[in-house]
Amino acid sequence: MSQHPRRPLLLAALTAGLLGSALAGGSAGAAPQMGDLDVNGARIHYVSVGQGTPMLLLHGYPLSGELFARNRDALAAAGYRVITIDHRGYGRSTAPASDPGSLATYAQDALAVMDRLGVQKAIIGGMSMGGPIVFEMYRRAPDRFLGMVLIDTIANPAGIPEQYLWRGMAQEAQTNGPQALVNDLLKDMLTGQTRLNRPADETFLSNIVKQASVAADVAGANVLATRPDSIPTLKTITVPTLILVGREDTVYPPVFSMKMQQNIPGSKLVIIPGAAHAAIFEKADAANAAILDWARTVR
Repeated sequence: MSQHPRRPLLLAALTAGLLGSALAGGSAGAAPQMGDLDVNGARIHYVSVGQGTPMLLLHGYPLSGELFARNRDALAAAGYRVITIDHRGYGRSTAPASDPGSLATYAQDALAVMDRLGVQKAIIGGMSMGGPIVFEMYRRAPDRFLGMVLIDTIANPAGIPEQYLWRGMAQEAQTNGPQALVNDLLKDMLTGQTRLNRPADETFLSNIVKQASVAADVAGANVLATRPDSIPTLKTITVPTLILVGREDTVYPPVFSMKMQQNIPGSKLVIIPGAAHAAIFEKADAANAAILDWARTVR
């Protein structure tokens, strides 16, 4: 051992680096940065991969930034700084009991993370619940947007049946814990074929769902049940916009994405075959290709 006094330190550093990359869903070569930021009374976990044009991606309910584990490296390799966050109470983020989450706080948190990371403007994207958050961010700070990506999401307010669905999710989480939402949600996140042939995908998303706090599950469900009508907002969007949706999405089927495309001037719609609600994860290669093809037009 006296011949190699630095070996334990080198092995420890290497192990830490590889572990960090694994947690970030990236590779060692991508050199991901991650941390926790105290913003608006919450502690928000973030992962940042790559250099170049910033791209902030916001996850849906009740997931975490690891939804984008298959997107970060591919987008970063093409010249983007890809930033993902866990909304308060989800993943590795925490929230005060006084404010477990709301549409306003989710939007404020995301803008505050941009500030703390020195990002003045970014391409900002949101999946499912992330879409209403992106719309709220745009209403508050349109000057922070270089472009917008809307992923398996919706601009319409929740109708009465959908309101009851989300409130039922909140009650389920309160009664039986976050793990109780797995069976209710995973059937819509992935297609039946993927669940049959790629069970590891279902396990990965199931584990993310289980990480959320009960308070976050309740808060997010309430946000979805009470989200405002963002159709008027669509007509005010002047930045380049990409709309992605899985062809088999049964939560917010492609017809809602088609309606958004009709109302956002100059927007582009891409429907991904063989994908359900978590198309960004289930068909990551197709989603990455669509984002990069579109992003080249963003100036």
